[in-house]
Amino acid sequence: MSGLPWEVALMLGQTIEKVLPITLVLAVVFSVLSHFWACNPGTPWWQKRELVTDMVYWFFVPVFARVLRIGLLVLGAGVVFRIHDADELIAFYENGHGPLAQLPEWLQGLLFLVLSDFMLYWTHRLFHGGEFWKYHAVHHSSEDLDWISAARFHPINLILGTIAVDVILLMAGISPNVMIWVGPFTTFHSAFVHANLSWTLGPLKYVLATPVFHRWHHTSLEEGGNTNFAGTFPLWDILFGTFRMPDGQLPATYGKDEATMPGEFAGQLAFPFRR
Repeated sequence: MSGLPWEVALMLGQTIEKVLPITLVLAVVFSVLSHFWACNPGTPWWQKRELVTDMVYWFFVPVFARVLRIGLLVLGAGVVFRIHDADELIAFYENGHGPLAQLPEWLQGLLFLVLSDFMLYWTHRLFHGGEFWKYHAVHHSSEDLDWISAARFHPINLILGTIAVDVILLMAGISPNVMIWVGPFTTFHSAFVHANLSWTLGPLKYVLATPVFHRWHHTSLEEGGNTNFAGTFPLWDILFGTFRMPDGQLPATYGKDEATMPGEFAGQLAFPFRR
């Protein structure tokens, strides 16, 4: 076996090899935490409805995102910077390029987190309106919201959201080396905010997105689903008037806006095109 199929298969194996131990750790951590601090007591995550669907997303999304991210970076380098040679591509992206690459890596990482979260705040709001909602509705369809629900995203949502933002910032010059610590942080934090936890973190709720903050976003659109769009920093919601954290209240139900959403992975991929 050689060429593109072999490279894709290799990336698939490498990605699953990294994702599997992380998944096991997250499963143990959030099983213990939700046992003591559940926001919505009841069925544990391993008995939730559509668990198989969420597990398919959990392993599909990292592979899909990695392949698309690399493909778009190669395409972008060719179109924007006229770089086509494989060795030149590697040298161009390896440690970043331009003024941003001259900054300390910790500062590049911080910039990546802040800028990506700002852009994702607005793309998230975009996906809550018009023709874009039918793709994002897949993410909001989970009625048993928990940490494993974090990866339930339609590929179109991923391409126009996370993947596009990553590609823009890496093409702007930020070094891919920052992903060594930014990647694990975003994986853990995404699982954390979807976890079945009653945590608000007190005053820190204005600094970092928490499970209760994000669970309000997964309630019905009338109750709170059109608030709390920030993935990491609630500052954006505070600045633009979409912050919602009612004192003394916890969200109770989720995934009620798309009653016709199929429960299986293939059906959800097809859903936006069959409406």
